[in-house]
Amino acid sequence: MTGFRIATFNVENLGDSAPDGVGLEERIRVLRPQLLRLRADVLCLQEVDGQRPQQGAGRRLDALDALLDGTPYRDFSRFSTVSRSRGDVRDKHNLVILSRFAMSSRRQLLHDLVAPPRYRPVCPPQGGEPQDSRALEWDRPILHVALDIGAARPLHVVGVHLRAPRAAFVAGAKADSHTWRSMAGWAEGFFIAAVKRAGQALETRLLVDSLFDADPDALVCVCGDFNADLHETPLRTICGDGEDAGNPFLAARTLVPVARSLADSRRFSVVHHGRPQMLDHLLVSRPLLGWYRSVEIHNEALGDELVTAHAVRGSPESFHAPVVAGFEEPAAAGGWDDGRDEPARR
Repeated sequence: MTGFRIATFNVENLGDSAPDGVGLEERIRVLRPQLLRLRADVLCLQEVDGQRPQQGAGRRLDALDALLDGTPYRDFSRFSTVSRSRGDVRDKHNLVILSRFAMSSRRQLLHDLVAPPRYRPVCPPQGGEPQDSRALEWDRPILHVALDIGAARPLHVVGVHLRAPRAAFVAGAKADSHTWRSMAGWAEGFFIAAVKRAGQALETRLLVDSLFDADPDALVCVCGDFNADLHETPLRTICGDGEDAGNPFLAARTLVPVARSLADSRRFSVVHHGRPQMLDHLLVSRPLLGWYRSVEIHNEALGDELVTAHAVRGSPESFHAPVVAGFEEPAAAGGWDDGRDEPARR
């Protein structure tokens, strides 16, 4: 019987140490035990930064290699973000999927299924002319791997990191990096960010639908930092809902957030100004839900991303809790193999 654990963890800017923060060695002391505790067979990471070993050389994931050294993850298969312009990893916020299982296919999607929408800014730069329309491209791609788990079907893992609900750049609308010139300018930036996040969610949903087109019983897990709670638009877009679609034949194409298994008091992966939020998710297809056994959110030591970050400058912590779920292939027809007696016939 095939069993495995899938985990997601936003390690938050894993890379060279910041000028006012602790070094990589101190971050590893905190993060490595968290990775080991997960005992994951498939690990989806977000915010892994790239480093240049020397001037002019391509970027590599040296900080990640140092973090994984001495752990089983060091020998896992790996797929990470690829820069479209250079062909190496990006400088900031790479996605990484690590797997104990062989990857039979891997691909990166960035506007492969959804073209960037055109938008004409409505708030002109201070004292300037109205701007021409521009394409609103997503900030990060989507990663998709198919894994050979020794079952009749592959396991499809989709790694995402959706844009945060934080106002996007608007030319001339800010006095400095932290100060907006007007509420209208901020509102337009916030709108642009919402469009980008919704677009990422749409492209993810289209990818999931393509997997169901190829195999209605596909084993699919979409995981990562969604920057959204269960009731918000991005999750509703990716999961789908029979009530929204009004079509009973589409119920099998919905995705289920496994964290719903937990009580509200335990269901949070981020604390923002004292408010617990569930922003990191594992969403599974109905066939994979039949394999689902348990979920854990390792939030016992989680600090407040707003309060703690100001109180402890350059903290080595990630302000996201890792989330991990366990899966096991269902028993073949004819009975259970967990030692229980056969259910009484009625």
